Amino acid sequence: MAFRPRYLPRLTYPFRVLGMGLAALPIGVVLHDLQAGWPAWAWLVLTCGLWPHLAFLWARRSADPYAAEARNFLIDSVFAGSWVPMMHFNLLPSAVLVTVVTADKVNSGIPGLWLRALPAMVLAMLVVGLVTGFEVDLASRTAVVLACLPIMAIHTLAVSANIYRLMRRVQAQNRQLEEITRRDTLTGVDSRGHWEDQARRLLQRHQDEGVPASLLLLDIDHFKAINDRHGHGVGDDVLRALARCMGDNLPDTGIQGRLGGDEFVVALELPAAQALGLAERLRTAVQSLSFPGQAGLSISISVGLAPAPAAGGLRTWLEAADAALYRAKHAGRNRTEQPGTLSAEAGA
Repeated sequence: MAFRPRYLPRLTYPFRVLGMGLAALPIGVVLHDLQAGWPAWAWLVLTCGLWPHLAFLWARRSADPYAAEARNFLIDSVFAGSWVPMMHFNLLPSAVLVTVVTADKVNSGIPGLWLRALPAMVLAMLVVGLVTGFEVDLASRTAVVLACLPIMAIHTLAVSANIYRLMRRVQAQNRQLEEITRRDTLTGVDSRGHWEDQARRLLQRHQDEGVPASLLLLDIDHFKAINDRHGHGVGDDVLRALARCMGDNLPDTGIQGRLGGDEFVVALELPAAQALGLAERLRTAVQSLSFPGQAGLSISISVGLAPAPAAGGLRTWLEAADAALYRAKHAGRNRTEQPGTLSAEAGA
């Protein structure tokens, strides 16, 4: 379903007041030159003076302000179309008027509105043209040209400023969206997709340039039992505490992410021996975590460590770390292991 903001009338109101008010200048000069009668001047007061305020009140009081404002834009086109034959098709003010009302529809953000409004504008030109006899006087004298300058300059700048403001807002929202997609919302570490992108780049540097790289794959021992006994809210607290502990005990250059559930992963630009020391420091720090209000709750982690492979992709690297984690789990948990060798365990 398309987005239909109820605040659209409030956004478009100042542009309608500005556009119609400035349009009254060239229209008034042309009417003076044509020695128009009072009906034309009354129409000018209604369309350029009163209508913007009436349209705003109508839309604000409507049950569907968005639809009411879209209808108001169509009426704007009818009014603009009516003025073209009333000015005897005076070329410059007619072109400016048609352009301004079309720009307002584009500026509204309503898809396709400017195109749907064209038939209404043309129909108004034909009807009023039949009434006025389709008199044509294309020439615009200097006074008419000067009267067109304010709407051409001021309205164009106003619309441009509004588009710029909207672009800045979209850019800010895109940055927020990018940050959301980069971060795991619960723990604050990198999301899986963002972590994988960074880890692939580190692995490529290892294989191309010989940069040392190691992978830590870890999860919380007996996490399901924690959820079952203490509840999922406490389980979330445990996940957040582990993420904070990772941030406190691992280097800032490490790429920390959450793969899902209670499984976390860290890519380090370090050889396996140094990564092992960090893994053990983290494991010891996790054991010392406390959770006020949760008597008897303590946690531990099992860690699988894998050096970066000389060939193969990220999947190969993850599978090696996962094999090491599997060994740690089945060897009693609360330990760090590398593929094929016992690395470290609780109490070692």
